[in-house]
Amino acid sequence: MVQALRLTSFSHGAGCACKLGPRDLTRVLDLLGPATKPEDVLVSEETGDDAAVYRLADGSGLVLTLDFFTPLVDDPGDWGRIAAANALSDVYAMGGTPRLALNVAGWPVDELPLELLADVLAGAREVAVRAGATVVGGHTITTEREPLFGMVAVGFLDADAIVRNSTARPGMHLYLSKPIGTGLITTAIKRGQTDEDHARLAVETMTALNADASAAMVSAGVGAATDVTGFGLLGHLRKMLEASGCAAIVDAGSVPLLPSVLHLARRDIVAGGTKRNQAWLHEVTDWGDLTPPEQIVLADAQTSGGLLVASDRSPSAELFTEIGEVVSGPRGSIAVVGRVRE
Repeated sequence: MVQALRLTSFSHGAGCACKLGPRDLTRVLDLLGPATKPEDVLVSEETGDDAAVYRLADGSGLVLTLDFFTPLVDDPGDWGRIAAANALSDVYAMGGTPRLALNVAGWPVDELPLELLADVLAGAREVAVRAGATVVGGHTITTEREPLFGMVAVGFLDADAIVRNSTARPGMHLYLSKPIGTGLITTAIKRGQTDEDHARLAVETMTALNADASAAMVSAGVGAATDVTGFGLLGHLRKMLEASGCAAIVDAGSVPLLPSVLHLARRDIVAGGTKRNQAWLHEVTDWGDLTPPEQIVLADAQTSGGLLVASDRSPSAELFTEIGEVVSGPRGSIAVVGRVRE
């Protein structure tokens, strides 16, 4: 009976595609208004960065973040592994090293066996151990029907060497460390519209840690960075550009893709979160010759995506693909050239 349960059938969304859309999030933060913070708070929500950073007495920085979402795959261990890699990615995006983690879970105890929750937690712990982080506890609640899982991730870095999203400058090149398309594939998984091999490739991509890419960007002294998750590639690029006061040109043909994702977009196997991203991007994006399905691919809501960095030189030819350039122009604006490759 446990084997027959499909976790994705208990989910209204797929991974980070279930997060509040960028326009709605901006509205909520505007309603909340700014707060006064101590001088030792070096990075907070003000620039929409990936994690907060607090300066410690020894000159190091504590990196703190939280991420959780609904099931995007049916295997509970895979869901846990993906969620852990996704949460830890925010620490890596700041140039930090994760050291501690806390589980955050909501479980419909009348709908799903507790054994599945244990499998989720085991998968998350496996990835945390691989990252050199220790899971030290957490918090659980009961839910009506929809399960939730994620992690608080805590790491450390040199407080004088934070990699921010707000420090991109014209003339820097843009590099991406993972192919995109996981949102389209996980939506296809939820709808029963993809095969096991295709799904497995997406899982392997999402469970891959950004540790090596982070180390490479820190070593190269990149100008700015963010990780690509629920707002999609161009959505997170827009946030970086707005925080930095710049614009960008993106070569659609250079963006690395997982197989067959453009085909899924053409069939409208698209998460609602991705469509919200696309609508939000219309405000600032010149799509050039892209068709609506090609636009969807570049707006696709990713889960545990790669690092997007702005740098004067490539952090690593083996780990990163060049996809565009930061330029002078209206804050947050993006011009897309070329066509998304099949």
